[in-house]
Formats: sequence, C-alpha cells, structure tokens
Amino acid sequence: LMALTLVGAFGLQAVQRFTERQALQAAYAGQQQTVDNAGKVRASLDALAADTQRLADAGNANAALLVAELSKRGITINAAASPAPVPAAASRGR
Repeated sequence: LMALTLVGAFGLQAVQRFTERQALQAAYAGQQQTVDNAGKVRASLDALAADTQRLADAGNANAALLVAELSKRGITINAAASPAPVPAAASRGR
C-alpha cells in the first residue's frame, strides 16, 4: 500500500511538472513577438539617432540642438556604430 501511494504521488508530480512546462513554453512563445518587435524599434531608434548625430556633425543647427539636449540628459549617440543584429526567433526555440 505504501509503494502504491508513493508511485501515485510521483505520477501526480510528473503530470504537474509537465503541465507547468507546457504553460511556461506557451508564455515564452507569446512573449517572443514582443521581444522581436522591441528589437526592431530599438534598431530604428539607433539609426535615427545616428543620422541625427551625422546631421549635427555636418553643421545642421537643429540637429546639433537636439544632440546637445540629449547629452544633457545623459544620452550619448555613437554615429559610427552599426546596429547590432536582432536575434531570430527560430534560434531561441528549445
């Protein structure tokens, strides 16, 4: 009777763990599109900031004012840096 109880408890735990794993995988998959979109937005903003810095370096007064205001707020722009590639969703799958 004790062995049957022990086997039943282990079986129940195994089923619960499997269910939790499926729920975690579904949550991860649901967040993946948001993460990918955030990477795209960041790449776009980095490109915009780099272009603004290049305009400021070329003498555009409005761009220079914008870069100066951003730097007052602690935001630095590296116009020479190329944006980092966004990892593909397929490479993150398990």
